[in-house]
Amino acid sequence: MKDEVPNLKDFDQRLRDEAHEDLADIVAEEPTSKTQIIAIYGKGGIGKSFTLANLSHMMAEQGKRVLLIGCDPKSDTTSLLFGGKACPTIIETSTRKKLAGEEVKIGDVCFKRGGVFAMELGGPEVGRGCGGRGIIHGFELLEKLGFHDWDFDYVLLDFLGDVVCGGFGLPIARDMAQKVILVASNDLQSLYVANNVCSAVEYFRKLGGNVGVAGLVINKDDGTGEAAAFAEAVDIPILASIPQNDDLRKKSANYQIVGTAESEWGSLFATLGENVAVAPPVRPAPLDQDGLLNLFDASETGGDVVLEPATDMDMRGSNAEPKPSLEVIYDEA
Repeated sequence: MKDEVPNLKDFDQRLRDEAHEDLADIVAEEPTSKTQIIAIYGKGGIGKSFTLANLSHMMAEQGKRVLLIGCDPKSDTTSLLFGGKACPTIIETSTRKKLAGEEVKIGDVCFKRGGVFAMELGGPEVGRGCGGRGIIHGFELLEKLGFHDWDFDYVLLDFLGDVVCGGFGLPIARDMAQKVILVASNDLQSLYVANNVCSAVEYFRKLGGNVGVAGLVINKDDGTGEAAAFAEAVDIPILASIPQNDDLRKKSANYQIVGTAESEWGSLFATLGENVAVAPPVRPAPLDQDGLLNLFDASETGGDVVLEPATDMDMRGSNAEPKPSLEVIYDEA
């Protein structure tokens, strides 16, 4: 994470010069700092929080010090980790403490299970604020609590990938993380979100950023292959493939942790944990819309649809009657 805020004038000039920048690949290197800060992005409902809760639990079993920070307003990451119990969020706790004239303490917002330290940023009620701004406020409070002095091997950030406002893009835009992990399945919408995140990474790399994509976790994998084809097309590795399985679905719905050596799924998450630890951040090659559609059978996506331009008469409908023109037309001399 950068300690200094860049000069706004300089940043504005970088934006203006973007079209003229050399887009040669930046050499990808493994994070050099002790703490790896990893942002996980995925479409809502794709199983991102399920993957992350179990990954964090397994990494702790592997002897790592892990801090899990939920940045999704639904707060479902820690709910899964804590067996369905909702922990107080940083946003609501900060508001309550401020009204009472009190300071927020670590024990008010951070809780433990299975060696994992976890907290939720939270978000505003529907229609009463900006979720992205809530995330910014949450990280400001984390800094006041001493975030930069904490001793962790991994800090895992759970972000909703299909919300594109500034707060949800903080780890990429401000180099707050060294690398990004994508979670998707073999469906167009989840891969659309994954591709958007790749586009964001590429955009900020062009502006001098250093965040890269460590790879893709395929969740609910039914074997059709579209997600694997996407990973190959954008040039990122597959970190794990979690099968579409009724046992996993039921355990997830019942808030049961399977990222443990005691589970039959333990080896899968152990391998994922090892892959996440060593995967370097790489620069992806995001697809355009046609490239994304081409990963699927055109009969299933409408990829063979031809755009037919509308006319002014089409738009007027029943009002499409010729009207006398007021234009004066001069005869040629």
